[in-house]
Amino acid sequence: MLKVREGMPKDSGRGIARMDPEDMARLGFSEGQIIDIEGKAVTPARLLSCDSDMGEGGAKGFLQMDGVLRDNAQVGIDDRVTIRKADHHFAGSITLRPLTSTTLLEKERDAVYIRSLLEGMPVRKNDRVRTNLFGSRICDFRVMDTTPEGTVIISKSTYVNVEKQAEGENKARITYEDIGGLGPQIQRIREMIELPLRFPQVFDRLGVQPPKGVLLYGPPGTGKTVIARAVAAETDVYFTHISGPEIIGKFYGESEERLRNVFEDAQSHAPSIIFIDEIDAIAPKREEMGGEKQVERRVVAQLLALMDGLESRGQIVVIGATNIPNTLDPALRRPGRFDREISIPIPDRTGRREILTIHTRGMPLAADVDLKRLAEMTHGYVGADLEALAKEAAMASLRELLPEIDMEMEDIPYDRLLAMDVNMNHFLEAFKEVEPSAIREVFVEVPDVTWRDIGGLESIKEELRDAVQWPLQHGEIFDKYDITPPRGIMLHGVSGTGKTLLAKALARESGVNFISVKGPSLMSKYVGESERAIRDVFRTAKQASPSILYFDEIESLVPVRGKESGSGASFTERVISQFLAEMSGIEELKGVVVLATTNRIDLVDPSLLSGGRFDLILELPRPDAAAREKIFEIHLRKKPLSAEVRIATLARLTDGRTGGDIAFVCRKAAMLAVRDHLKSRDNGEFILEWRHFETALSEMRGQPAACPPEKNR
Repeated sequence: MLKVREGMPKDSGRGIARMDPEDMARLGFSEGQIIDIEGKAVTPARLLSCDSDMGEGGAKGFLQMDGVLRDNAQVGIDDRVTIRKADHHFAGSITLRPLTSTTLLEKERDAVYIRSLLEGMPVRKNDRVRTNLFGSRICDFRVMDTTPEGTVIISKSTYVNVEKQAEGENKARITYEDIGGLGPQIQRIREMIELPLRFPQVFDRLGVQPPKGVLLYGPPGTGKTVIARAVAAETDVYFTHISGPEIIGKFYGESEERLRNVFEDAQSHAPSIIFIDEIDAIAPKREEMGGEKQVERRVVAQLLALMDGLESRGQIVVIGATNIPNTLDPALRRPGRFDREISIPIPDRTGRREILTIHTRGMPLAADVDLKRLAEMTHGYVGADLEALAKEAAMASLRELLPEIDMEMEDIPYDRLLAMDVNMNHFLEAFKEVEPSAIREVFVEVPDVTWRDIGGLESIKEELRDAVQWPLQHGEIFDKYDITPPRGIMLHGVSGTGKTLLAKALARESGVNFISVKGPSLMSKYVGESERAIRDVFRTAKQASPSILYFDEIESLVPVRGKESGSGASFTERVISQFLAEMSGIEELKGVVVLATTNRIDLVDPSLLSGGRFDLILELPRPDAAAREKIFEIHLRKKPLSAEVRIATLARLTDGRTGGDIAFVCRKAAMLAVRDHLKSRDNGEFILEWRHFETALSEMRGQPAACPPEKNR
């Protein structure tokens, strides 16, 4: 007798059960052996060992089974099962019936393709089997018959017969293994929903009232709807899914009646789950509704009454989902209605790797595919984005096949499809197409600027590396020793010293989300709108953490207070107060670094420059002779220079000038060389001569004309 534990995401649909190696040795089982698992029904599986360091208590006494095997054995998580060695044969033939909508029925070759996906899997009659297709899609089938009877293994010689799907049959099941990166959230939901529905008598004995409602909130695409469907499938209860807008009717009282009917239907099929998606559409704040929104007011009141009037507590659970929880009516968010609120966050690096594993388990991945690296690259990506990334990578692989395909052919040969694989380049191509939805509105293409593209400023670069890259990339060290990294960094100096260039390089080198904000774009003539825009920007940065929030020319957003009078003064006060509250409020800016640049630090409000806000204030000096040489080398490294051009001389002639001035000289000289090259009749060799630099130097504002090259040398 072993206790059932959820399987590993990578094993989903593969007919694999896992045990602790010590349990296997003690019970006399071997690696890869076919076993029969007996719950309320019997189903076969291939037995493999699992890691012994699996959380608290390890894996001893547990059997890891995915949702498909649990469904076939008719058991749930934490139930007990008996296992024994299976008496099995190779299948001569097998009959399958689709449980999900599919077009894999039209030709006999489809059955061959399905057989190749199921090869080596042990099955019995009435089992459900899952195929992971080339993209991230899954197809479920029911085993209607096998020859011989009993436990059989599908092999290359097995004849597969695919029946037509029964009318109205579409029983795709989502299990906990289909959800990645949300382990703690699923555990809480299981405690609150699954246990009361499966064991209501325990709660009755203890005198504890289980939750009536659970509100799931978080950014779009993080998995709120998928979690609700998985809970319904795992608990095997009646599931009603309604979308907020479909409740609203045009006749008086119709909306309330529809809502009552939904709850009455769930009551008659108890135990049941009512899932209300986009609940903010039917239960917004009543105090913010005008007189024209009487229907919405009545619907909110009806929903409150229905949630209070659920007589059989624990047998009906209402799950609401929204991505804007602050717009819900407060009366709905009290104990007795929505008792629990669970935040479904944007997945972290580990969660992203789990999700990528789930969506690529049906793909023939090449050896160079590094899911760990992809997880590190995809900051700000939610589950829906990662699924789109996997599908786009599959499409990139298919595009390589298209030139070889004759469009007049009736079908593409399966042997050619089976020979396809998805490599790292396909994922990198997909990475260009799929943007992170969490920061799509403010998504900035990270510039292709590295530390090597910035001449001089070595000490500044080192400071930025220490302050930004280390806390984001080695956060565990900072947490272990309770070290607080700088919350904000201010770069200031005269124009052209490289402030914006440093910000671009930092965004590139740190490899995190880069959100660029221009101060004037947050300003609005309406009262409260500018403050709301600042709140939204900081909230987006927190959702997409780790991230760099970059404010260019920050003096336009937070000028010194007290220099204006009238309405302008109160406006400035409100904006600065909001900015200060976001920077050093009670809510910690975890994983967010605020980077600001200005060339007039005297115009920035002094309260921003205190500790806890902009902790690190770095002044960018004008480049010295060595730095100017380095800047000239960077700008001229791909340009052919005449022998008479000396970079050291150019550096000496630009004494006191900034990097922006040097960039102007190099660009102007290059344009003059292009003009001469195109005007020459023979289109001779393109080269930058001293005269080009001489002209460019003379055009710098306030710079005297340069000496002849002979004297310079």
